[in-house]
Amino acid sequence: MQVGSVTTPFGRRPMTLAMVANQVLAQEIEPEKSVDKWKLYRALCEARSRLGVTDRALAVMNALLSFYPKNELSAEGSLVVFPSNAQLSLRAHGMAEQTLRRHLAILVEAGLLSRKDSANGKRYARRDRVGTIDEAFGFSLAPLLARADDIERLADEVIAERLHIQRLRERLTICSRDVSKLIETALEEGVAGDWETTHLHYSALLAALPRKPSAIELTAALGEIEVLREEIANRLEMQVNRRKMSGNPFQNERHIQNSNPDSIPESEPASEKKQEENSAIERQGRREPLKAFPLSMVLSACPEIIMYGPGGAVSSWRDLMGAAVVVRSMLGVSPSAYQQACEILGPENAAAVMACILERGGQINSAGGYLRDLTRRAEKGEFSLGPMLMALMRANPLGQRKAG
Repeated sequence: MQVGSVTTPFGRRPMTLAMVANQVLAQEIEPEKSVDKWKLYRALCEARSRLGVTDRALAVMNALLSFYPKNELSAEGSLVVFPSNAQLSLRAHGMAEQTLRRHLAILVEAGLLSRKDSANGKRYARRDRVGTIDEAFGFSLAPLLARADDIERLADEVIAERLHIQRLRERLTICSRDVSKLIETALEEGVAGDWETTHLHYSALLAALPRKPSAIELTAALGEIEVLREEIANRLEMQVNRRKMSGNPFQNERHIQNSNPDSIPESEPASEKKQEENSAIERQGRREPLKAFPLSMVLSACPEIIMYGPGGAVSSWRDLMGAAVVVRSMLGVSPSAYQQACEILGPENAAAVMACILERGGQINSAGGYLRDLTRRAEKGEFSLGPMLMALMRANPLGQRKAG
């Protein structure tokens, strides 16, 4: 190593081995090497997380590159730029001088820049008689050129990792949608199983992911949810096979289908065949009661109603029905509308519907009119509570924590 070719910083700034290494690396640049400075800058922006460079430090680097007169950084000419702090601040969007110095130090420490200080610490250039720069003092871009290949490699790795994470997110979104809708189908079709626990397990897997998960975390979560999807699909397939073997695919089908007129998109109208079956049941005067869903599932989907229970808690169906009466009055639902809902839906389901209305109060213009419409549809066999609860559980995956 030629020690005489290494320059030390002016004033109290310390010299480090890393700074020596950067200067030596800059001297080893091949004479014919050159690179487009703005293409390299874009790669630097991509690789900033790997290099430990902040966004504001990149803004300073952008300003320094703008003072280099050519588009190509080349080892053939001088790679030193020498703007004053005032000039540099203007091109760095008015950055304060103290902040400017801090981010210049970050670039030097990251090995992307080196100082070539004059005897008095000023930045300037000496020119010969024809105006060509003979010697310049300021900031050398040689380390940036020396590390160009490494920066571009890191940028390619970051881009590839970002695309990989994007694909994992897409797969996770599709798989999560499948699991949610398959559970909803199982509830609607009356397939045997603890679907509430399955949904809570699914929600817990999603809730465990951080806001910005890594590829490893996404892969692990995706694997678990894919296994869950396979298990649910297998159970639904077994149910289909049992119905085929029974010779009557509609024998075990629940007669309640879902419809929702007021901004709950998960609702679906009942099929014509099912409506005919429901009409036949009505004519015979033996309508089936609606199935009551587990209390814990209702509270997971609608945690807002808990505070209206006795003592601010709901621990039983009696507590929920009492809370529903309070909410009914608060939302302006008439006693007759609620009484009719209790008669058609059953007291438990009527209370659960009031909890759903409270949870989505901002999307419902008239709570009373909405309840009457749901009651009328339920009487015709066109409404089911399951999809409404599932929609709220999807919108509020952490609701079970409040319910607990």
